[in-house]
Amino acid sequence: MTATHDILDVVGVSEDAANEVKRLIGEDDRATVGLRLGIKGGGCSGLSYIIDLDELKDGDIIQHAEGFDIYMDRKSSLYLKDVTLVFQGGLQDRGFKFQNPAAKNTCGCGTSFSV
Repeated sequence: MTATHDILDVVGVSEDAANEVKRLIGEDDRATVGLRLGIKGGGCSGLSYIIDLDELKDGDIIQHAEGFDIYMDRKSSLYLKDVTLVFQGGLQDRGFKFQNPAAKNTCGCGTSFSV
């Protein structure tokens, strides 16, 4: 039995974030790696973002981005709807950031939120 995966358009990805993800995927040894985005309970505001390079898992939702795939579990995809992943360069606060218009509260570090 083969696993089925829905293909949806859930999150936005800025050009800088897409370029950084493609660079990181290019450095990964796995042949079928994509960007995993998710949500977990915890953090100072109640929910925390997950971002990692990972392989496709049973039941994942797939989103095709510019040059790579994004994998999300179904529950996380509900919280990630309309979120935009951006990448901030520079020497201070460098890294991926989540711009979430539905977040009512966010923490100072930008990795947790509440809705």
